[in-house]
Amino acid sequence: MPEGHVIHRLANAIGLAFAGSRVEVTSPQGRFAESAAMLDGTVLASAQAWGKHLVVDFDNHRPDHLLHIHLGLIGKLAVEPTVPVVGQVRLRITDGVTAADLRGPQTCELINDDEWGTVAATIGPDPIRDDADPDVAWDKVRRSSRRISDVLLDQRVAAGVGNIYRAEVLFRHRVDPATPGKQISHSTWLAMWDDLVMLMRAGVESGRIDTVQPEHTPEAMGRPPRVDHHGGEVYVYRREDQPCLVCNTPVRMVAQGGRHLFWCPRCQRRRH
Repeated sequence: MPEGHVIHRLANAIGLAFAGSRVEVTSPQGRFAESAAMLDGTVLASAQAWGKHLVVDFDNHRPDHLLHIHLGLIGKLAVEPTVPVVGQVRLRITDGVTAADLRGPQTCELINDDEWGTVAATIGPDPIRDDADPDVAWDKVRRSSRRISDVLLDQRVAAGVGNIYRAEVLFRHRVDPATPGKQISHSTWLAMWDDLVMLMRAGVESGRIDTVQPEHTPEAMGRPPRVDHHGGEVYVYRREDQPCLVCNTPVRMVAQGGRHLFWCPRCQRRRH
C-alpha cells in the first residue's frame, strides 16, 4: 500500500495537469461508467490528499462532485501522456494531452461534501498537511495499550504513515517498537511527529523515502547504495539480518499484524 507522500504527489500531479481544465472522464473497464458520465465534460477544480485518501473536486454543479479514491493494497494511479488504454482501467481523466489512469483501487466513488466529512472524521492528522495537529494524534497515543509500532500504522492516529515510515521514525528516535503507546512521553511523541513532518514532506518533493543522516549515506560510509523498488536510503526497513548502520547489530524482522516490522534490538531500547 502506498505511503502518504505518494498520494500527495498524485494529488499535486493531477492538480498540475488538469486544475481549471474541462476534462474527459470515462471508465474503460465499465465499473465506474455511470459516475464517470456525471463528470465527463466538466471542469476539474482541484485535488487534495489526506493520508492515503485522494479527493478530486469537479465543478459539475451537483451535490456529489467529489471523486474519492483509496488505492488500497493493489491500486495504481498513473498521470502520464495520453496513450491508448491498456488493461483494466477503472477510471480515466484526460484533457487529450495527459491522462490519469486508475487501476484496481480499493475505493473509487463519487460523493458529496457531507459524505466526505464522514470519511474525514475517521482519519487522523496527516503530517504532510499544514492543518495537522499532532496533539489530536497524541490524545490517542497516550490512551493506547497497543504497541507503538501498531499505533503508528493506525490511520485514525497518524494518516499516511505506512510500514516504512513507522519503522524508520522509531529507529531514528531509538524507540522499542513493543513499547505501549501510553508509555511514550509527550516530548518523544512530538519529536517523532516533527520528524515525520520533515521526512514525509521531503518524500513528496523527491518521490523517495530517505531517512539516513548524512554520516550514514552510501557516500559517507563507502557502501553500495540500497537497491529496492521503493527507493531511498533507510536504516532498518527491509534490512533484516544486515548490520545496523549505527551499531553493526543485525537488523531484526518479525511478522506483526500482517506486516513486517524491522528494528535494531541494540539501538532501539528506549521505552518512553
